[in-house]
Amino acid sequence: MLKWLWLSLLVLILDQASKLAIDATMQLYDSIPLLPYFNLTYAHNTGAAFSFLAKAGGWQRWLFAGLALVMSGIIGVWLARLQKHETLLAVALSLVLGGAIGNLIDRVAYGYVIDFLDVYYKDWHWPAFNIADSAICIGVGLMVLESFGVGRKEADVLQ
Repeated sequence: MLKWLWLSLLVLILDQASKLAIDATMQLYDSIPLLPYFNLTYAHNTGAAFSFLAKAGGWQRWLFAGLALVMSGIIGVWLARLQKHETLLAVALSLVLGGAIGNLIDRVAYGYVIDFLDVYYKDWHWPAFNIADSAICIGVGLMVLESFGVGRKEADVLQ
């Protein structure tokens, strides 16, 4: 199922191109309203999801980079071992892989991940995120659905 690596590459290209565009056109913490409840807001995240360990002093950069590298290798092997009929899982893993590599590049190159998608309601803002984060979340969601049998043919479920 390595044929799905094109999806990982697409996620990676869209993620890195969008981050470079934001970095080139906005100042840190600038915010541009686009739609009700949605802004482009330039932010740096030195932590993990929801800025977990963001103020840990710098060591987390290499921990999260190492985890992303190890997990990317595991996902690559997992993808290579999938059967032809495991299409939904291949798509899910490819999305997660592209997102993980996108954020890994940021961590290694800058020491932080560039985030810019800002969803909010009144004064409450969801933590800013990016295309890589979105791909990871969608991929994990698809993995959960696949674990419940979504996308499998009846003959596959009975085995």
